[in-house]
Amino acid sequence: MASTTFSGPVTSTGGFIGGVLGFVTPPTTDVAGAPDAADYVAGTIVYVSNGAAGNPILAFSDGTDWLRSDTGTAITAI
Repeated sequence: MASTTFSGPVTSTGGFIGGVLGFVTPPTTDVAGAPDAADYVAGTIVYVSNGAAGNPILAFSDGTDWLRSDTGTAITAI
């Protein structure tokens, strides 16, 4: 498979394939170590190992906070 370098935005009409078997693996953090959500584009996803009251959850940035994917409320360890 060839590799290509791009210098501008990339658009795909057929989607992108990444990770093992096409799965995408988001970065992992915990609530205490979560980076400032304001530093990320709204819609950025992260796996938070204790973000759903101590349980693991996918969270997304709204441009201000990391929000739980199930309730839309801020992540919390307790």
